Amino acid sequence: MSLRTLLELCLLLGPGALCLVPVWRLPKPHVIDVEALSAKRTLLVSWLANRTSLLGATCELQIGRTENRTIVFSANITVCSLGKKVWTWTSDLPLECVDHSVRMRYLYNQTVPSPWSNWKNNSGAQPADKTKMFPFQQVLREGDRAMFCCVPPRGVPITGMTLNDRKYPLIHVTAAVRAISVENLTIPTTLIKAVALGCIESGQRKLSVWNYVSFPPQKPRNLSCVTSDLTTVTCSWDPGRRRDPYDRNEQTHTLHVQNSDLSPVVCQQSWCSFQAVPHLEEYNISVVVKDLLGEETESYRFSIRDRVAPVVKWHNLFPGVATANLSWTIRGNLTVHSLLCQVTADQVSSIMFGLADFPSLCLYQLSCDAFGGICKVTLTRLSPSCRYSVRVRCSAVGRLWGPWTQAAAFQTYPAVTLDVWRRINQLSDLHSRQLTLLWTPRVSGSAPDLTIRGYVVEVSREDTKRSLWRDGGETQAEFSIGSGRYDVTIRAVVRAGPNVSAHITVPQRQDGGGEIPPVWKRLHGAAAAAFNLSWGHLETATCGYTVEWCIPGDRDPCALQWVKVPAGTNMLSLPAGNFKAGCRFTFIIYGCTESGHRLLEIQTGYTQELQSVEAPNLGTFTSDSSSVTLEWHYNEDDEAHPAFITGYLVTVQEVQQNTLTDLLNVSVSDPRRKSVTVDGLQPNRDYVLSVSALTRQGPGLATSITIRTRPSYSAHLVKILTPVLLLLFCALLLWPRRNVVKTRLVGIFAYPAGMNVRAPDLDSVLQEMVKRLQSEEVEECRECHIEILDTGALLEATSEADALTRLAPGSSRPEEPPPTQVPIQVDYCPQSAPLPLQAPPASH
Repeated sequence: MSLRTLLELCLLLGPGALCLVPVWRLPKPHVIDVEALSAKRTLLVSWLANRTSLLGATCELQIGRTENRTIVFSANITVCSLGKKVWTWTSDLPLECVDHSVRMRYLYNQTVPSPWSNWKNNSGAQPADKTKMFPFQQVLREGDRAMFCCVPPRGVPITGMTLNDRKYPLIHVTAAVRAISVENLTIPTTLIKAVALGCIESGQRKLSVWNYVSFPPQKPRNLSCVTSDLTTVTCSWDPGRRRDPYDRNEQTHTLHVQNSDLSPVVCQQSWCSFQAVPHLEEYNISVVVKDLLGEETESYRFSIRDRVAPVVKWHNLFPGVATANLSWTIRGNLTVHSLLCQVTADQVSSIMFGLADFPSLCLYQLSCDAFGGICKVTLTRLSPSCRYSVRVRCSAVGRLWGPWTQAAAFQTYPAVTLDVWRRINQLSDLHSRQLTLLWTPRVSGSAPDLTIRGYVVEVSREDTKRSLWRDGGETQAEFSIGSGRYDVTIRAVVRAGPNVSAHITVPQRQDGGGEIPPVWKRLHGAAAAAFNLSWGHLETATCGYTVEWCIPGDRDPCALQWVKVPAGTNMLSLPAGNFKAGCRFTFIIYGCTESGHRLLEIQTGYTQELQSVEAPNLGTFTSDSSSVTLEWHYNEDDEAHPAFITGYLVTVQEVQQNTLTDLLNVSVSDPRRKSVTVDGLQPNRDYVLSVSALTRQGPGLATSITIRTRPSYSAHLVKILTPVLLLLFCALLLWPRRNVVKTRLVGIFAYPAGMNVRAPDLDSVLQEMVKRLQSEEVEECRECHIEILDTGALLEATSEADALTRLAPGSSRPEEPPPTQVPIQVDYCPQSAPLPLQAPPASH
């Protein structure tokens, strides 16, 4: 170059430019490698800058697509240091669809370029025999715009593309490669969260592959950490949007303690635990959530002393009649001196008489010295004869509450309590009812000796009140009441101690069908011979349920019993000790509402069903020659039965030579059906039919009856008609050949050998046969054979004139008789052996 040109460049590029970078010496760059990350549609371009003359220079990179290297991307990158450089580029089209090429050049001061490097190529897919589709089995981001392509073998045209069977406009990437663009991908609602990409070849064949759609990881929220013993730290967080179990985008959660050498901890989806670092008070942690679509990180700083949540361990429980003394300790070697603790006590049930109404939650809060090891508290104002459930939790200096302990149960010593129930009977007057009140006092043997002087019973309605006194030994009172609602209070007057009262509400009588009919159920005893009752839940039963039943007694026809069940519980197990096997019990279940007890269900059954049920009473029967219909009478609903009647068993036995032979059994599954017809019997036979009632244990006692079937006249008629019909049938079959049969019959019935037959008789027979033969038509006479057995006598009578065979002179064949001797009609069939018609001389 001339000096003038150098000067112009110097002025253009600035002073010192010629000293640092001689533009005429900018080297030609060299692209070392192009690596494709197909799952991320990313190209990693690397090159080496090893000349100091490149300091301050930039480089221009270009991305070419397809074999024509159509430029789809161009950018300038600052080269700020020497060494190996790596640059990434993300494609909107999957890299497998077509070839992608990269080249670069240096630029100094954005004006003087170096020569372009050689193209570095990343080849796309080149299928040989089958169309390939991309992306293939990859996880795509929800809400993104995605491009899909079909790469066919050479010569195979792509005429269409679908996504989930929906066609999209084709994009011509190359002469053969086709692509579609889909906006705003959504996660499918199907079980497998995937979309189907389809390629249509030549308008007919369709291929498809699957890709999955998911959402990227979410940043953990509300991250916090606690420790119970300053040794193990547990951190938890809200993971945000929950993933479907069939989502293919698997996540990993890792916890890092940034200010320590502790290795990363693999976590669960929403929590993680790690060992505290010795002598480390302040912690700086981060939780990293990573999946195929990216990663999110949340950090948290805390002091381990401020995150102590003590864990309580029970020490002792000492209940009393109305109080209880509790004590507990703190797990771990905590060095805190002061704890704030809370105690809750919930009444669960009564010890003596079943379940009771619950009082409201009792909460006690106290401070205790944890450094001494044991915390103590006394619970007061408890109810006697009740079961309680208590829980405790504590806080270190009131900063962070620890978890509640497992519930610990204890029982207070019982005193006097009353369990009240009622029975209501409707009188003949629709507006009058008979109210029977029953109560049971409960006094525990472990309580002090208490004497009940008597009871005050009060029945009130609006402004009216009635009361009466019952002595201490009485447990029942009766009132006549109307159809309205009544409140009943029974108060036990104790000689040494406070009075005890109980309350119950009598509901208003429902007129006009307002009362919903109860549900009826059958009960069957359990394996332990106990009653396990359960019933439907009633939303309005805010004060629980009452189960009522009756036990038969020697004096009273019924001893009423009842058990009260708390709200929220709709089952009850009654042991078999108070119930007798084979005795039916009926349980009436009431729901306790604000307006009184409402009848819900009636359940009846046995703890154990017995087999020995009474035998049915036999009624009328009808029979014919092959069947018997038997009726019986039985009250299957009788409560005196030791089991439920499930049907009947009819046993049929045949009487043979004074012995009984089992023939068949007939089961009747409907207990209300009381008749059965037995078919398939023999006529004029004796049968014994036995009927017994069936239970779940088997058949009970049986009642028997002997029945004789009628004779079968039709069978005799069949015996008579059978040969007659057979003869008629044979006659019909032989009728077309009747002439032959007649001829044969004549031969069969001819004079047998040895009989002395006179010639006139034989002549008359032969003449009669000739007349009959002449009367036959040609088609009716096919062949006739007349055979005379033992003709010796005849031959002797006709020795001189041979009437049977004549031989012509000089011939071996018989001589034909003269025409005048054989008067045969024109249509007569000649016989194989013609007979002479002249009668032989009579022999005397």
